[in-house]
Amino acid sequence: MKVLRKNGEIAEVRFEDQEGRKAFWHTSAHVLAQAVKRLYPETKCAIGPASGNGFYYDFQFDFSFTEEHLKTIEAEMRNIIKESLSLQVYEKSKEEALSFMEHAGEKYKIELIQELDDEEQITFYKQGEYEEFCAGPHISNVCQIKAVKLLSVAGAYWRGSEKNQMLTRIYGISFPKAAQLEEYLHMAEEAKARDHRKLGKELGIFTIFDEGPGLPVFLPKGMILKNLMIDYWRKIHRREGYVEISTPIMLERSLWETSGHWDFYRDAMYTLKVEDDDYAVKPMSCPGGMLVYKLAPKSYKELPVRIGELGLVHRNEKSGTLHGLMRVRSFTQDDAHILMREDQVMDEIQGVMRLIDEVYQKFGFSYEIELSTRPEHSIGSDEDWQLATEALEKAVQGMGKFYAVNEADGAFYGPKLDFHIKDSIGRTWQCGTIQLDFQLPQRFDIDYIGADGEKHRPVMLHRVVFGSIERFIGILLEHYAGKFPVWIAPVQVKVLPVSDKYNDYARKIEQALEENDIRAEVDARSEKLGYKIREARMDKVPYMIIIGENEKNNLSVSVRQRDAEPDQQDMGEMSLEQAVSLVKRGKIE
Repeated sequence: MKVLRKNGEIAEVRFEDQEGRKAFWHTSAHVLAQAVKRLYPETKCAIGPASGNGFYYDFQFDFSFTEEHLKTIEAEMRNIIKESLSLQVYEKSKEEALSFMEHAGEKYKIELIQELDDEEQITFYKQGEYEEFCAGPHISNVCQIKAVKLLSVAGAYWRGSEKNQMLTRIYGISFPKAAQLEEYLHMAEEAKARDHRKLGKELGIFTIFDEGPGLPVFLPKGMILKNLMIDYWRKIHRREGYVEISTPIMLERSLWETSGHWDFYRDAMYTLKVEDDDYAVKPMSCPGGMLVYKLAPKSYKELPVRIGELGLVHRNEKSGTLHGLMRVRSFTQDDAHILMREDQVMDEIQGVMRLIDEVYQKFGFSYEIELSTRPEHSIGSDEDWQLATEALEKAVQGMGKFYAVNEADGAFYGPKLDFHIKDSIGRTWQCGTIQLDFQLPQRFDIDYIGADGEKHRPVMLHRVVFGSIERFIGILLEHYAGKFPVWIAPVQVKVLPVSDKYNDYARKIEQALEENDIRAEVDARSEKLGYKIREARMDKVPYMIIIGENEKNNLSVSVRQRDAEPDQQDMGEMSLEQAVSLVKRGKIE
């Protein structure tokens, strides 16, 4: 696939590469805008980037937009693609760019250009009659787009502000092969069936009330699941030498000024007045961890110090971005911070990588690693950033792991490794992260006494494994389609008496299972057995135990298993001890 860069260079790249996908989908967005302008010339164009999975474009139409318009635009996009338009790239001065957009009547483009430096040369891309200022890259010819589909329409405020004009956002997807679009649409249907919001409601895992948008409420079975994950997290972190703390949900403004969050992260923070002082609800736990470290002087012999916290954090997300457990305003972050000597950096990074690898394997995930470098708005010297970035690179290379580079997407205080897990239908989710930080130890003036008796500055690792426990649960729901592995299934065994007269024996079986640390539940309703079995299947319970006359007389149980072929699900009659052993094989060690 040929890509046209802003310097005029044409490069051969793969669609699978980040640059290739971005160029392909960005060009598709331009084709969308070109189709809209051909069909509805009075429409105003706003922005149209490549997104994480496809592309979108925001428009201001002068009529009420419908699904029929979407079909018409999609057909025109295919016509444009058939024209095999080559893309050209050139520059205009700011004055020329403004004049061009004023003549075109594109008020949103004018606003964007006005914010650029007066001396800046502005890159334009042109395909046929359509021209747009854009930094690129783009594919060299629209004919490389072999399959395109417009997916949905939504409202979007200009520049994300409720104070601005509401625009119409059109989402689309495109591919260099028709078969890829077919596969994508099939996966989209599969994803719809696996929607964690639907499954979460059906399985009694969580809900979100109208009175608290973005603030998930875990129901009894959801709390079992969440606590199982927390218990597992605590177990492996105790093993790895972490101590656990809990810091306040809100802290005074000066702390966030010291950390840099007040300047670099304030838009995402909830702030409030306590008497006459400014406070912020914490969006992350690191500043509180700094205060804990400073409570007592540290010797070089005590390092590394590994401090973990399951911190409830809040972030001011826009209502339009909220999505079940995947994008929320309140979540539990499995945060941890490691304070270490410089000679310990490599071992600690790789130790966290091994821990992340162990956890993701436990849950059945493969993953990819991305190295994110210094963003435009950041703190610290170039030297510190270079040292930190090189340390992360060497650590990954030393583990024999492949990684991609994500330019300018690091945290404001340091570069990071992001871990993107892949689910059962091929989607990726960014969960774990390791951030190497020279800045916060300086800003909080923390130190340790070295072997020379002098004060030294420690280096800091920020890291999460789940990222957000809430979001990880949402991913698990979709990954397993609600069929959780036995060890984290909220109910591992449903005990189903054939009729009411076997309820007492069923209760005894339930009690015996609970005594063996197996989560069991009796369905004692006066319903037919077939109905109870269907209900247990709908609840996606790993095992069913059937109780009838034979089982009562023989002091035995009959077992059915979920995860087997239909003709092998009925495992027959066995002793309770055998059933317990069977269930425990799927439990966490």
